[in-house]
Amino acid sequence: MECKREQNLKRCNCTYDPCPKKGICCECLKYHLSMRQLPACCFPPEAERTYDRSFEHFARLVNEGRV
Repeated sequence: MECKREQNLKRCNCTYDPCPKKGICCECLKYHLSMRQLPACCFPPEAERTYDRSFEHFARLVNEGRV
């Protein structure tokens, strides 16, 4: 399967600019899941900017009705 990096970048909300995985969703997801995290695209903008991508943070946001 061919990566659609340019197309993915149009909807990527990751604010960590030096990330080499930006737009390469399969690599991003593999990286974050290996660290018990979710990628930026799972979070609303204000939560993404905290760089807390943990499962626990995501669960708190779900409980608060913010995701």
